[in-house]
Parts: sequence; structure tokens; C-alpha cells
Amino acid sequence: MNVITVDDYKNTYWPKLDSAIDQLLTQSPGDYIPISYEQIYSCVYKCVCQQHSEQMYSDLMCKITAHLEKVSLELQATSPEHYIEKFNLALSQYMGALHSIVPLFIYMNKFYIETKLNRDLKDDLIQLFTEHVAEKHIYSLMPLLLEAQSTPFQITPSTMASIIKGLYTLRPEWVQLAPTLFSKFIPNILPPAMESELQDYAAQDQKLQQDLMQNGFNRGDQSRKRAGEELSYNGSCSR
Repeated sequence: MNVITVDDYKNTYWPKLDSAIDQLLTQSPGDYIPISYEQIYSCVYKCVCQQHSEQMYSDLMCKITAHLEKVSLELQATSPEHYIEKFNLALSQYMGALHSIVPLFIYMNKFYIETKLNRDLKDDLIQLFTEHVAEKHIYSLMPLLLEAQSTPFQITPSTMASIIKGLYTLRPEWVQLAPTLFSKFIPNILPPAMESELQDYAAQDQKLQQDLMQNGFNRGDQSRKRAGEELSYNGSCSR
């Protein structure tokens, strides 16, 4: 293997990694990323073997930190009606990027981060999102989530589930900010219900049913038949 000098690393190897990381951090689900994973993996391997792990780790953390600070500023400028969806996109996009970034840097993780720093790359990168995005926005986000929970159909259940599970992954103690909301998506985080609380739960269910009825989902509304039932009914009448 040819010797990789500091200049080689700065001028040849890191720019390739930098470009690939950029694309991975900004990709949308389903996007095709025109990068060679084999080439990037090889770059990382060679840099680790040539004792550039410390600099590469520092560059990676600085690169992703700068990206997350930009994400945070964009969230800060987002209007309340789009805030939840924007946060969910940022969180999902970042977690998706980690699925590619962490394996690409597996040699650096194994031979530098784990052995010399006694840490793990994935944990470090999740912590970056926590510090530079989630912590800065959690107290703006939670009131909007609670409001959305009490307003049927304001956001999709999948969006709510994605955010709540993501926040729990980032920092489990955030459950204390909204225990009931978190318990709807994270099992076994609340103590067993006392008998005295069952009436409250029943009242909550009744309120949800009333909200559904007010939004047109009346169980007695025969005009909302499923398409299959409608076809079956019409077919039997035409005979």
C-alpha cells in the first residue's frame, strides 16, 4: 500500500469522503445516490491503515455538526403549521443517513473509536443530533405534538409514531415531558394503571369517539360504506 501523506489525505481522500457524506445526509427516501460505496469503504480503510483515523474522525464530526446546525436553523425558521412535519423529515433523513455512514466508517469505528476512545460511532452521531437539533427544539416541538394529539387528523399516526419513537431513542428521559403521549407508542413505560384511573381512561376514549363523530365518522352513517360493500349491494339489486 502506498504511503498516504497528510497532504494526500487532505487533498485527495477526505474530499471524496466529504462529498459522499454530503449526498448521504441530504438524500430523500428512495433516492439513488451516485456514489461508489466500495470506493468510499476503501478510502476509509486506507486512511485507517495509514494512521489518519484521528483526523478523519475529527473531520467527520465537524462535517456532520455543521450540517446539523444548518438543519436546526431551518427548523427555527419553520412556521408552526409545518414544524412537526419538518422535524420528522429532519429526524428520519438523518437516521436514514446513519444506516449508510456508520457501515462505511466501520474500520475507523473498530480500530480507533472503540479501542482508543471507548465509544461507538453510531452513538456519537446520534448524540450530535440530540445536542444540535433535538435539545434546541424539544420545548417548541412538544406543545405542538400535544396539540396535534388532541386534534384528530392534524397529523398522520405514522408521523406521530416516528417522532415519538425517535425522541425516545435520542433521550429516553424525555418521556417525562408527556408520559401519556409517549405511552401510546412506547410499550411499558408507564406503571400499571390503578383502578381509580380506569374511569379517566374511559372518559378519554369517549372523548375520542365524540371527536371522530364530529369529523364525520359516525358509526351509523351508511353513506360511508366501503367500496367493496357498495359494489356488492348494487350488484345484488341489479339482478
